[in-house]
Amino acid sequence: MGAYILRRLFLIIPTLIGIMVINFALIQFVPGGPVEQALARLEGQGDVFEGFAGGDDGGEALGEETYIGARGLPAEFIAELEKEFGFDKPPLERFLNMMWNYLRFDFGESYFRSISVIDLVIEKMPVSITLGLWSTLIAYLVSIPLGIRKAVRDGSRFDTWTSGTIIVAYAIPGFLFAILLLVLFAGGSYWKIFPLRGLTSDGWEDLSLIGKVLDYFWHIALPVLAGTISSFATLTLLTKNSFLDEIRKHYVMTARAKGLAERRVLYGHVFRNAMLIVIAGFPSLFVGVFFGGSLIIETLFSLDGLGRLGFEAAVERDYPVMFGTLYAFGLLGLLVNILSDLMYVFIDPRIDFESRKV
Repeated sequence: MGAYILRRLFLIIPTLIGIMVINFALIQFVPGGPVEQALARLEGQGDVFEGFAGGDDGGEALGEETYIGARGLPAEFIAELEKEFGFDKPPLERFLNMMWNYLRFDFGESYFRSISVIDLVIEKMPVSITLGLWSTLIAYLVSIPLGIRKAVRDGSRFDTWTSGTIIVAYAIPGFLFAILLLVLFAGGSYWKIFPLRGLTSDGWEDLSLIGKVLDYFWHIALPVLAGTISSFATLTLLTKNSFLDEIRKHYVMTARAKGLAERRVLYGHVFRNAMLIVIAGFPSLFVGVFFGGSLIIETLFSLDGLGRLGFEAAVERDYPVMFGTLYAFGLLGLLVNILSDLMYVFIDPRIDFESRKV
């Protein structure tokens, strides 16, 4: 197992470099870079993309001006701005410098926020941890027992109507369900039971420990529910199908023939084998929900998390935030894939990755 882990760790290096190369190359062809963004703000144009939308400048050509926001600004200032952002160097040199800094976990500072990328991510992380952790836990706590029950009662009325329910829930877009929750339970048109924004109330620091816990769950109830509703179907049906595959195997029939109680057969023999693929996938599922952070959910419930951070960084062309988070999250995602393999071995020691060729 040690040799397999070492091989996987060494593969992280070329994989991560490939991810960064592809994204860095693609971003070179996207209009409206950081310099244009800064110049557009200085010229009072708001967003640089307004210039691409066909704004009329009286029919005058831009001449030799490189940037839309450069009208009226001295060339020396523009050159200094390019130097400050590092665009006075060729792309290859910029990429190599960036990767050298990232290898030392130096992600630099945001172009437009005057804060380091690491501090910015740490600031936004509580929201994403909240949505990712609770959504994943609730999905597992509901889907696994439900999937087992559906497998045991396969073909029954219970199996039919629960399948219909979770498929309908899966088909409902998360943002639409979030709006429905806001309208019904957050003072939209009916009951004002839950708050509209934030993770905590004003004066949260003055509450007792129990009061802080209750206030926290009061705030996250609706966004977590909205983010979880569509995840039940896949996990429930995966659990059901895994159990059905195991229940039909000969060792289960042998255990029943020996007179073992049905509960002992299900949870003493079937559960460990059937849950292998479900439980071992927990790290990957959590990281997917955590880093995938729903931009729409965060926006609707006024939560400032990594989802909104990524969107705003892309719109503003804040390259340190874009590439720094891409590198960090890509590295963590690759490490989590290795952790998922270790979970397989932990759950079922019969699995031997040592004999596999990576």
